[in-house]
Amino acid sequence: MMINMNTRVVTAHIPSELAEQIDQLAKRMDRSQGWIVKQALMSWVELEAKRSQLTLEGLADVDAGRLVDHAAVDAWAKNLDK
Repeated sequence: MMINMNTRVVTAHIPSELAEQIDQLAKRMDRSQGWIVKQALMSWVELEAKRSQLTLEGLADVDAGRLVDHAAVDAWAKNLDK
């Protein structure tokens, strides 16, 4: 097991109910609360990075004029029922 020695402690106030859920997960998974929080934060940060990338790509498409007309989307959606 490789241990990353370059770490920082980050403090956050979270609702008691969420803290209890973390405690339960840690116990059930036989992991520390810190491990649970670290996994959750890594997943969230990765998701937000992807969301940001996709937003920038979408804005680039708009700037380049790669758009779909609302009427075309509406017509397509209405055909889904058929």
